[in-house]
Amino acid sequence: MLQRARRIAAVFVLLCFAGTGPVLAATPTVALPDFTSIVQKYGPAVVNVVAHYKHANEMGSDHPGQQTQEPQVPEIFRHFFGMPFGPGSEEPSGPAESMGSGFIISSDGYILTNRHVVANADSVKVHLADHRTYTAKIVGTDKIYDIALLKVDASDLPTVKIGNSDQLKPGQWVVAIGSPFGLDHSVSAGIVSYVGRTLGSQDQPAVPFIQTDVPINRGNSGGPLFDLQGQVVGINSQIFSTSGGAMGLSFSIPINLAMNAAHQLKGKGYVSRGMIGVTIQNVTQDIAKSKGLKQAQGALIAQIQPGGPAAKAGLQVGDVITGIDGHKIYESSQLPPVVAMTPPGTEAKVDIIRDGKPMTIKVKIGEMPRNGLTPELLSGAPAATSGSKLLGLTVQAITPGIRQQLGYRGKGGVVITDVEGPAADAHLSPGDVILRVGNQPVNSVAEFRHETANVKPGSTVLLLISREGQNAFTAISVPEK
Repeated sequence: MLQRARRIAAVFVLLCFAGTGPVLAATPTVALPDFTSIVQKYGPAVVNVVAHYKHANEMGSDHPGQQTQEPQVPEIFRHFFGMPFGPGSEEPSGPAESMGSGFIISSDGYILTNRHVVANADSVKVHLADHRTYTAKIVGTDKIYDIALLKVDASDLPTVKIGNSDQLKPGQWVVAIGSPFGLDHSVSAGIVSYVGRTLGSQDQPAVPFIQTDVPINRGNSGGPLFDLQGQVVGINSQIFSTSGGAMGLSFSIPINLAMNAAHQLKGKGYVSRGMIGVTIQNVTQDIAKSKGLKQAQGALIAQIQPGGPAAKAGLQVGDVITGIDGHKIYESSQLPPVVAMTPPGTEAKVDIIRDGKPMTIKVKIGEMPRNGLTPELLSGAPAATSGSKLLGLTVQAITPGIRQQLGYRGKGGVVITDVEGPAADAHLSPGDVILRVGNQPVNSVAEFRHETANVKPGSTVLLLISREGQNAFTAISVPEK
């Protein structure tokens, strides 16, 4: 009996293995990429950049060595890559150094890095992989793109191969070479997580970053990002971090944008960018509903620069930009990089929706001021009485005293003196100036009352608000009774 049981068990085991054998044999094996040839061929063109400062406090407020001293910062996206060394690294006082990375783009000594790596430096040294050291001249820098072009007096230097960042796709493997924490020629790899990432109006709004999960740290800043063909597709620039270390969210400047800036810095010493002279914002669900739009997409024009390209072309406050020269605009943050990369003087086709109707308007792109776009801060201000109960608003006429108190230089409008209910939920504040209700300008309390007289429960009312000189649309949803 026992022998029979053993035979049955043996047959069962054999059948099990027979059944699983073909499945195991069919399991595919995926070979991970080998980066050794890229590193061997192009690693010698990656350099270590050391910025020297006579006094550490001259490193500047935008220098990474200074930023990491701040325990609380308004933007979590930071240039966490500068590696401070020397007597001034702990307490900024005496001489100091800050280390970053760069790469050679021409055999006669032109080198690309980040501006924040060399900002305000008294001198810059470049160290090659073969231990040669050169003093570098800063040919030019651009703060908006965070690009710096350096030049060393040398010839027959190893160079990288420049790729095309427009061809990058999420999921592609990429390789970073740099000097994290001063460890020269460290190699790390990952994949592209997203292309065309914008980090908001406070942080390089004109740069459509390449987002990757490549582990990069302080000292990697300014180093190259390679694709599997060994071509540079980006410059490692920022990370998302709560501690200063890598957390799987890294951001690189597209090489197409960087090389365009480098050519301009070399040729004329500065970078020119396009602009159309508008202040824009996202289209929320409430704004889309109030304007009769099918989808909450596009860039809503909240303000137009008088005499600017948009004004001359006939664009209007309240227009929703949905595309420009074939580039679809789904969010307002997508518009600045596209416009900035368009050469001034170009006649661009801007797709808009006005009063629910799509149309295309030709706009001649202007040139952005060299100091770029300075974001204006929003803050409320107190004031004083009369309005619409359903909206939760009390308003009054703008007297000379109120105008002076608010510093309001615009024309027309009524000032909000109290908010509650729906208006408070929409984040309106006393001191905000209402310029429009829907598409109608309001220049007095009487006009405001007239335009809000037909507000009904369940409706959504669109207001154009001016706060500290900056205009923005706000939608107020009136609750059902």
